[in-house]
Amino acid sequence: MLKNGMFVRGVCAAAMMTGFAMSSASAQTLDYWVYSDFAQGDAGEMQREFITEFTKKHPDATINISGRGDDDLTAGQVAGAASGNTPDVFMNSLWVGAQLVDVGALDNVYDKWMAMPEEFRAQFDPEAIKKCMPEPDKLYCLPYTGYGSLMFRNLNVLEKAGIDTSKPPATWAEWLEQMKKVKEAGAYAIPDQTLIFNSVAEMYGVAGDNSVWGIDWANRKTKIDVPTMTKVLEMFVELKPLTSGTSRNDQATRDLFISDQLAFHTIGPWVNPTYEQAAKNGKLKYDFVLVPGISEGKHGGIQNYEFIGVAPGPNRDIAWEFAAYVAEQNQMKRWALLLSRFNSNSAAMTDPEVNALPLIAKSVEAVKNTLDVQPPYFVGSVPNCYLSTVVDYAAATADGEYTPAEGAEEMISELNECLAE
Repeated sequence: MLKNGMFVRGVCAAAMMTGFAMSSASAQTLDYWVYSDFAQGDAGEMQREFITEFTKKHPDATINISGRGDDDLTAGQVAGAASGNTPDVFMNSLWVGAQLVDVGALDNVYDKWMAMPEEFRAQFDPEAIKKCMPEPDKLYCLPYTGYGSLMFRNLNVLEKAGIDTSKPPATWAEWLEQMKKVKEAGAYAIPDQTLIFNSVAEMYGVAGDNSVWGIDWANRKTKIDVPTMTKVLEMFVELKPLTSGTSRNDQATRDLFISDQLAFHTIGPWVNPTYEQAAKNGKLKYDFVLVPGISEGKHGGIQNYEFIGVAPGPNRDIAWEFAAYVAEQNQMKRWALLLSRFNSNSAAMTDPEVNALPLIAKSVEAVKNTLDVQPPYFVGSVPNCYLSTVVDYAAATADGEYTPAEGAEEMISELNECLAE
C-alpha cells in the first residue's frame, strides 16, 4: 500500500472506487480491479492518469477502478464468475491463474494478442508471456508487475559482527558463516524461513532450480526431488538457532531490521521504501543484493508476476484495449520511475532512465536467477494441502522431528498423495 509516500506490499485496504469518462447511449462501463496499493497515493493517481488518457480516446467508455486486498481480489473474481458479474479488467498473481481459468473468470486473449503490432508484442519479456500460456494457442493474461527475491542486508549489524560488507556472500556456505557470526554478536541472522511457503521456496532456490520444482500435472506428482529437498532441510536445521522466529512477511521482521537486531531479510522489493525512509530518518544502513546459492554464480530466491486479465463477456474487446494500454511501454516506464519497481515490459525495463534506478537494475538481475513460485501456471490449481505439506515438513524437520532425509522422503510422499486426491 502507498501510505505517506511509502510502498508496502501485501497490505489489504478497503476498496476504493472512482469513475471516469463521458457517457452516451452506447457507453460501456468497465470495472477495473487492482491491488489495494495500486489504487491509493501516488500509484492511485497514476492509475487514474492512465484511465483519463484512455477515455479521452474512447469517450464512450467509463472505467471504475476498485482497489482490493490480495484475498479479496481472488474471492471477488471467483464469486463474480459464478454470478456472471466478473470485473472486466483485473489484476492478480500468476499462481491463482489456473483457479480463475477453471471458474471462467479469464478470457483467452491469444487472438487479440496476435492481432497486436509486432512492435507492441516485442516490448514484453518472452519468458513472462510464456507463463501466461499453458498451451500454444491460449494466452490468459498480460504479465504486469513482478519481482525477484532480494537479500536486504543490515550493514550496521554485519559490521558489528566483524563482517566485511564491501561484497556480499558468494555462496550458501559463506552466507551461513556470516549468519553464525551475527548470532555470536547478539543479533538475529534471518527470519524463520519455514513459516510460509514462499520463504521455503526462496531457500529451495538456493540449492535447486525449476527442473526439480513445481508440479507435473500430467502425472499429478511433485517435481521436488529427495536429494535437493534433503539439502534444503539441512539448511533449515542449520538456520534454526539463528532465526528471529518471525516470518519474512511480519511487520515485526521489518521492525527488527530497522532497529539493528536483524542482519538479513530475503523478500521482494516492496520493503525497500520502508527501509529507505528509515535510513533517511535514523541510523539504519542497508543495501540489497542477490540471494546467494549453493555454489558461486548460482542464486536463490523466487520470482513471481502480477498480471492483468480480461473477463469474457460483452466488454471483452474494449477491456483488452485498456489492459494493453496500461501494460504498454510508455505507461510501464512512468510506473517504474514512480515506484522504482520491476515490471514485465522489457522495453521499459531497459530504458536507460529506468535501468539507472538501483532497485530496478538489481530486480532485473534477480528475475533472471530466481525460482518460479508455483510452476507451471494456468495448468492446474495448486491444492492447499500441497502448500501446507511443504511448510509443515520444513518446520518439523527444523524442529528435529525428522532427519533431513526422512523429512524429504515423507514430504514428497505426502505431496504426491495430495496431488493424486
